[in-house]
Amino acid sequence: MESSIAATTATSVVVRTCVPAAVFLPSFSSSSFISPALRNGQAFRCRCSSSSATKQDWVSTSSSAVLYTLDDAPLFSMPEVIQWDSGMSMNAIAAAQGIQIRRRFRARYPSEGTGADRAIPRHILEQIIWDKEVEVIQRMARTPLSDVSAAAELAPPPRDFLRALRGACHRNGGVPALIAEVKKASPSKGLLRDHFDPVEIAHAYEKNGAACLSILTDEKHFQGSFENLETVRNSGVNCPLLCKEFVIDVWQIYYARSKGADAILLMAAVLPNIDITYFLRICKSLGMTALVEVHNERELDRVLKIDGVELIGINNRSLGTFEVDTANTNMLLEKRGDIIKKKRMQVVSESGLFTPDDVAYVQNAGVFAVLVGESLLTQDDPGRAIAGLFGKELLP
Repeated sequence: MESSIAATTATSVVVRTCVPAAVFLPSFSSSSFISPALRNGQAFRCRCSSSSATKQDWVSTSSSAVLYTLDDAPLFSMPEVIQWDSGMSMNAIAAAQGIQIRRRFRARYPSEGTGADRAIPRHILEQIIWDKEVEVIQRMARTPLSDVSAAAELAPPPRDFLRALRGACHRNGGVPALIAEVKKASPSKGLLRDHFDPVEIAHAYEKNGAACLSILTDEKHFQGSFENLETVRNSGVNCPLLCKEFVIDVWQIYYARSKGADAILLMAAVLPNIDITYFLRICKSLGMTALVEVHNERELDRVLKIDGVELIGINNRSLGTFEVDTANTNMLLEKRGDIIKKKRMQVVSESGLFTPDDVAYVQNAGVFAVLVGESLLTQDDPGRAIAGLFGKELLP
């Protein structure tokens, strides 16, 4: 699966790898090597050495090959690339950044061991990611990246997710804007609604003041789907849509855009810095907003050092235990709020919000938006439940 660079043909993925600096270097511009999805992209080509694979092993010789890359060279001097090139496994590199999620399918890395292949998941998030790796590989086999990126280019223009949040916050006198979630189930609570109609729920949310919607697309653990995302987009809903997906590969970003997503979730608990950096560039090239989610101080510190982050989500739920503590938002903003303001980033508080007091608590901490699902979806009328959550009706 692609991490930071990939070569594709019209029918199959040829290379899906985070490449070492010794293998790919900036080169001349060539129309056959420039991604149609990246604006002002710089082409990269393979330079092989005696210790590298042959050029044909890395890049297709087909004239239809497309090389997806960043638009400048600094990617190749990032610490992860240097560490990988020196023989350090990507799981070890991720662990050094505080990422506890091991990845299983990293056969593209010669230095990667097989320890995780035979292991059992340490917690639910690791299980979700391992299942997601299998799912993405299967999806990519059916629909190559080149096809998905072409479909993304043909999708209707994205709506401005961040602007919608700012506008709603302003309209409602500084009350946090609402990202209302459309999901059928969760690993922690099981089935949330017996009668689940994503379009009906989406319209009810919008009518009652939601600024944006979050659509769960994970099938195995949340009973979501990309079909739900596409159906809601085509139903006449005007709110910008966040694709709530466990993103591990750039393929998912293009696919989400092709299905009508205006924004996508990137999880610092799962993605090393190099992937967040690259995925942010892809989002920008597609006109999408990235909600970069953190759970603790170490993840937040990592994200604050990454260029291009505009919207940070602080998740109050431990993705290891799924326990919730809304004080997490307050604690992180007390420690890093000044830096966040200086960088002009906006913050969304996620999970564990059930009452007007909960909303007021995170509002006082400094957030300008909240992402809420469970406390609305477990009510008979999720739309009307918004007024109960905020203690007043929101202006749509």
